[in-house]
Amino acid sequence: MSAPTVYDVAERSGVSIATVSRVYRNPDSVRAQTRERVLEAARALGYVPSGNARGLASRTTGVLGLCFPDYSDPDAEADAESDAEPGSGADDAAMLYSDQIIRGMERAARRHGYALLIAASLQGGPESLVAKVAGRVDGFAVLAQTVPTEDLEVISRRLPVVMLAGPREIDHLDHIVVANAAGERELARHLIEDHGLRRLAFVGGDPESPDAEARFGGFRDACRDAGLPVPDAPDLRTQMMTRAEGARAAEALLDRGAERPDAMLFANDQMAVGALRALERRGVRVPDDLAVTGFDGIPLSRIVRPSLTTVRQPIRQLGEQAVELLVQRLAEPSRDPVSLELPVSLARRASCGCT
Repeated sequence: MSAPTVYDVAERSGVSIATVSRVYRNPDSVRAQTRERVLEAARALGYVPSGNARGLASRTTGVLGLCFPDYSDPDAEADAESDAEPGSGADDAAMLYSDQIIRGMERAARRHGYALLIAASLQGGPESLVAKVAGRVDGFAVLAQTVPTEDLEVISRRLPVVMLAGPREIDHLDHIVVANAAGERELARHLIEDHGLRRLAFVGGDPESPDAEARFGGFRDACRDAGLPVPDAPDLRTQMMTRAEGARAAEALLDRGAERPDAMLFANDQMAVGALRALERRGVRVPDDLAVTGFDGIPLSRIVRPSLTTVRQPIRQLGEQAVELLVQRLAEPSRDPVSLELPVSLARRASCGCT
């Protein structure tokens, strides 16, 4: 079956070719009703806009793509540099979750002779994000919640797509996750059984975040296993899982009238690092007064003081595996879809009382 063209979209939506082009190049110049009609036609046809359509059809761009939401933490680099000791590698410490995925994908892409195109954006809407990446690559990896499911369905008709993290919403796509629930369950079990901590406070993220919710599920399992009260929701949630949000969450937990928790478990390392700073400002000693834990295993977790107890996920391997699956799919388009769960490991450090 030949790939649909701009002519097909124009005919189906009843507009000129120039109007279709403007929808993708300058969407604000087209009336909303017309724009939606064109996009609906494109979705129905499986049309992918591209300046290199012939190359796309034959999978000859030599480029793989990565789409992820730009959840950057503005404090990351400055905090990493101020926390790092001389010669400790502050540049590496500043790397966040998405940076590690990029590094893993770049390494594997070079090994297979591909370049990597990166799209990190929360602006412009899913249509423009998909158009910018999918029209210029042979295949791409998408982090959960970056592109709506219906748009991925359209794109996956024309090129390989690998979903990173989150639930497997499209059965025919390759999919990679890490053992979020099992990792958080083991972490909470360690605090309960090995350190005797009973009053645990979990700080989660947006309820739409599949990773954060899976980690909260693991926390609930550990509470149930230990005969502790099983919470229906995290003690606090944050919209953006950044240092600043973690600091605010720690302050809010301290300011509650209820008894201070024995431990604060954060859904990622960035929030936990922010909490360490806030607790230090308040004169709370970690781990003597309470324990703090994170999740991810970003490089900075080793450098902060006290060093952060966390769950290490193989973030770079996530990126490398995404490339391997894309390359395999390009070589064997009809093979059965693959769903991988990568293992995690517990890093016991000073912030929970381990040495």
